[in-house]
Amino acid sequence: MNRRRFISQSVFTAGSLAVQGSVFSQEKLTRLTILHTNDVHSRLGPFPMDGSANAGKGGVAARAKLIQQIRQKQENVLLLDAGDIFQGTPYFNIFKGEPEMRAMNMMGYDAAVMGNHDFDAGMDNFVEQLTAHGKFPILMCNYAFERTPMEGIYQPYKIFKKGNLKIGVTGVGIELSGLVPASLYGNTIYLDPINRANEVANKLKNEKKCDLVICLSHLGDKYDENKVSDEVFAKQCENIDLIIGGHTHRFFDKPREYTNKNGKKTIVNQVGWGGIQLGRLDFVFGGERGHFLDENQSILVLENIVE
Repeated sequence: MNRRRFISQSVFTAGSLAVQGSVFSQEKLTRLTILHTNDVHSRLGPFPMDGSANAGKGGVAARAKLIQQIRQKQENVLLLDAGDIFQGTPYFNIFKGEPEMRAMNMMGYDAAVMGNHDFDAGMDNFVEQLTAHGKFPILMCNYAFERTPMEGIYQPYKIFKKGNLKIGVTGVGIELSGLVPASLYGNTIYLDPINRANEVANKLKNEKKCDLVICLSHLGDKYDENKVSDEVFAKQCENIDLIIGGHTHRFFDKPREYTNKNGKKTIVNQVGWGGIQLGRLDFVFGGERGHFLDENQSILVLENIVE
């Protein structure tokens, strides 16, 4: 995204929100802002200024500043990650995930799902770094973690209360066999992600009466071969309003919309890799439409605009 496009998009969005804000207050509607990342891969600093396409992009400091600015303006904010927190820079090779977890905790992440690379130093290490330095919930509904270090650590779902809203969040992970050495995932059992997510989503939507159901997915966007993906998942899911994806490192131009098994809309979004972008989805609740996606942005993470 060049400087002119970045600035014009930001001005348009700010103006749009300001104009619509007065309408929302009159109709007593509630806005929820969902911020999300995926596949950050231990990229704590920005990409080096080496003339490459990603030079100067990303970095924890710039992302934290963006998140803080958004939280100052928006009352109801959720910050989520779709996995592969670890692996990709010397930070992980040396410190085994401690600075990554500390950074996410500092930024106030509400929840994350495990990606395949989060097993790279073993589950014992992941649990150690998470419990000592992360302290945010790992949400997984299709990995059976009994008799593993993750037993009692993860949660199949969590309900977040934002204003008058109840937001149910769950997570699904990719099949580990053939992707991760068996010695690293041990007794972890992979369960069908669509069936498990649908079971959890039914509970969240119909029993717990959540206003929005989100699934953090590390399945991947879509594949040529016959393999479960976010696209397949979105078409076969029930009661899931939003899938925040990862694994395939895709930069979406805009969120994709699919018709699910309920005949309703499921939205899928993904923001590349390396912390280059911060996803932002603004949902509005109330009125005749129930809820709808009002605004979306893939915000380029930069300390300064790079020409």
